[in-house]
Amino acid sequence: EVQLVESGGGLVQPGGSLRLSCAASGFTFSSYGMSWVRQPPGKGLEWVSTINNGAGVTSYADSVKGRFTISRDNAKSTLYLQMNSLKPEDTAVYYCANGCAMSPGTTVVARCRIRGQGTQVTVSY
Repeated sequence: EVQLVESGGGLVQPGGSLRLSCAASGFTFSSYGMSWVRQPPGKGLEWVSTINNGAGVTSYADSVKGRFTISRDNAKSTLYLQMNSLKPEDTAVYYCANGCAMSPGTTVVARCRIRGQGTQVTVSY
């Protein structure tokens, strides 16, 4: 059974940091690019970042560029997202995912082939 299990979310003050993890199982993790997507309260899914299977190529949404870092450990079948300088607008449920398709010209995620159950990140005083 394919599973993605996120952890590491929580409540943090603006300017703070969190590190999210995603444990993958049931498929050959090292063969696939992986992404983080998020869903802010009352909004749809939006793409955050993607890393290729070999971890040599990464990409980020403009809203998180320079603050977030995606990485992976293929030996541990684990995906990470280091989030620094967090802002209230980063508040969302964060999901790790594979095979996401976005609406053309946007970061709006139309669908993902597989997605975890999510972890809540709240940035507030």
